[in-house]
Amino acid sequence: MSDSDREPDIAAYHEPSWRAGVKDGMPTLFGILAWGLVVGVAMVKSGLTVPQALGMTLMVFAGSAQLASLPLIAAGAPIWVVFLTAFVVNLRFVIFAALLAPQFARLPLRQRFFLGYAAGDMTVAIYLQKFPTEKPEVGKVSYLKGLLYPNWAAWQVGSIAGVLLGSTVPTEWGLGFAGTLAIIGIAVPMVTTRPALCGVLVSGLVAVAAHSLPYKLGLLVAVVVGMLTAMAVESLQEKKVMKHV
Repeated sequence: MSDSDREPDIAAYHEPSWRAGVKDGMPTLFGILAWGLVVGVAMVKSGLTVPQALGMTLMVFAGSAQLASLPLIAAGAPIWVVFLTAFVVNLRFVIFAALLAPQFARLPLRQRFFLGYAAGDMTVAIYLQKFPTEKPEVGKVSYLKGLLYPNWAAWQVGSIAGVLLGSTVPTEWGLGFAGTLAIIGIAVPMVTTRPALCGVLVSGLVAVAAHSLPYKLGLLVAVVVGMLTAMAVESLQEKKVMKHV
């Protein structure tokens, strides 16, 4: 086995990287906990029993998909509609997987499975901000775990608390907005280039315009259009640079 093949094992026990991941992800944990609390309350109020709600939060671990599927479950929609809705809402994770896969392709399948299960929007964003390229670096796996595990724990603590508290926590408190603020706090510092700015602006406009699409399809359309816009702007910039060379 070559040294490059051993890199993931070394990285997994690189403690400074683990602590760095925990530190970088710490500011988002309150928002994640609050968001989980709202989803937990929503699951109980939608008619799920406590065991069902606990099983859902532990197995699904996807707040947007859970919230999108709850009204369908409450309305008695066919199971295929519930699964299709959750699938569409979570298609953004295909994009995340495509971005992360080249960096962790050498890891065992079981380890990749658990890292994929624990990955979330903000943790992936923070990771890619620190490691934007596929360049092998000691500590990548450990850093990612430092982001993922506290994030997963915060979500589960908040969600389980919401399930157990049930109707005693009014949804009018709007705790879910704390999660939105946390996402904004991560996304804004990453918009440092013209392609990124154009992609964010276009995706935001598309998300608003497509808000009424069924099954949360507007979210997927906004993500795809935003990415294509950023890629197009980046391509135009590269062509201009080549002309001046």
